[in-house]
Amino acid sequence: MSIELRSRRIAVALAWAGALAPSPIPLSGLHKFYLGQPGWGILYLLLSWTQIPRIACAIEGVWMLTQPQEAFTNHWGQQVGSQADASPTIDPTRVNALGVALRELDTLRQDGLISEFEFEQKRRQLLEQIG
Repeated sequence: MSIELRSRRIAVALAWAGALAPSPIPLSGLHKFYLGQPGWGILYLLLSWTQIPRIACAIEGVWMLTQPQEAFTNHWGQQVGSQADASPTIDPTRVNALGVALRELDTLRQDGLISEFEFEQKRRQLLEQIG
């Protein structure tokens, strides 16, 4: 299984094209199609008669431009490969144990016994054990 990378420059350019295009030309949402989110792209096109997609495109363009390349790749990289490759075997008992541990950890956070930072660190450690 490999990861199909998306170009951040193209995604930002498409987002800004949607934000800055003249009103009769519905370019809002093209970046969503490019990033593999056709449902959002269609929604942007359907709402293109309002200013909502233009504002969202501008915000997303800035957001994609300012985030580090690694964060962009982690968020927008797509898994490509056969279905046999995409479904590794995961032991259900480990998943259940992980769920119990995460619930206990969340209870400790809600009770104020650990900080939000400690919760996030422990949560990531637990999730890395599964992955």
